Amino acid sequence: MLMNRDKSALLVIDVQQRLAPAIHDGDRVAANCAWLAGVAQRVGVPVVVTEHFPDKIGATLDVVKAATAGAQYVTKQAFSAQGDGCLAATAVQERRQVVVCGTEAHVCVQQTALELRWAGKEVFVVADAAGSRNPADRELAFARMRSHGIEIVSREMVAFEWLQRGGTDLFREVNRDFIR
Repeated sequence: MLMNRDKSALLVIDVQQRLAPAIHDGDRVAANCAWLAGVAQRVGVPVVVTEHFPDKIGATLDVVKAATAGAQYVTKQAFSAQGDGCLAATAVQERRQVVVCGTEAHVCVQQTALELRWAGKEVFVVADAAGSRNPADRELAFARMRSHGIEIVSREMVAFEWLQRGGTDLFREVNRDFIR
């Protein structure tokens, strides 16, 4: 199945100040989350950002916050944003497809993705925009999610599927500003 911008929401999970330094290759993960948010906003895909106990773990990283201006922010206490109920009044609930990125891949990303899938959503986890402290945990999470029908994709797969075709003004704009 292909990702479609008219059916998708982007869910950025817990890319927060006190957690980010512990994430393996965390700067790249955060930059890729910000990149995805920028592409999403440019092509009209709504963005939802979660923060897990922000009073303890800190706010969303500035690089992601800058790229998610206008996004809907929700706070949560459960590892799964779906299980927490904080996604109920968001674009994630309204859209059929959910593209997921963030941290940690084997905890909040995985639990949210699995529960979204069980709720009947088409779920895509962006491998180069999802991280864990331990790379082995990240890889195990991808294998487990894949076994439950969740697609593991790259950020460029997302962008090109949302764009659908070249030769348009939107393609040229996204290509110029993001893909280079």
